Amino acid sequence: MGHKVNTLSNRLGLIFGWQSLWSNNYPERIKEDFKLRKYLENRLAKYNVSRIYIERNLNRVNITISTSRPAMIIGKGGEEVEKLKKELKVLTKKVIQINIFEIKNPELDAVLVAKTIARKLENKFSYKKAIKIGLAAALRFNAEGIKIKISGRLNGAEMARTETYKEGRIPLSTFRADIDYSMAEAHTNYGIIGIKVWIMKGEIYGKKDMYNFFKLRSKKKNSYKEKKRRNRQEEFQI
Repeated sequence: MGHKVNTLSNRLGLIFGWQSLWSNNYPERIKEDFKLRKYLENRLAKYNVSRIYIERNLNRVNITISTSRPAMIIGKGGEEVEKLKKELKVLTKKVIQINIFEIKNPELDAVLVAKTIARKLENKFSYKKAIKIGLAAALRFNAEGIKIKISGRLNGAEMARTETYKEGRIPLSTFRADIDYSMAEAHTNYGIIGIKVWIMKGEIYGKKDMYNFFKLRSKKKNSYKEKKRRNRQEEFQI
């Protein structure tokens, strides 16, 4: 039997942090988080939203939305954000603070890559071309590896099948490997097609701050040679 584990959850506490930060009242808060995320995903479906992070402080809810189109969510003079705050306040009855985080390279974000391929399939685009474009774009932006798996009635075939496309390396068993993972569904005329994406961005050495996702992403990943060079410099100084 295969032992398949979500790539992100397998690295929680090692190189990735949690997408929700709070304590106490677990059943009530996890239900509220689910409602907030579902509402935002439907409300901002056209704005290339990657992930939504929620942090709670007493009666205040801080929501950080990572997207490749921040200007569309903010709106002219911040009008759209203010509307969004009022709508979410009705759901939670708490003070809402919204932060927008811009994804500068959407080609290296697994969520956006999976959603882009799904959107193309729904528009009757060739699945092979869509996947090859995604592979080439990720490698062009210095990804160490990318793997895309697609499953379903491809091109309207009577029998469903699974195909896998891979470029570079994807060391799933290496915990220090910074691998982004996501899954999306394309609702086509001949059924649902599932898409899974893995993107290898490098390796992370040393202990990182698990509670600040964005600082972690902004730091450059240290290679093995750089680590050895730093160790030599420290020994020389001693």
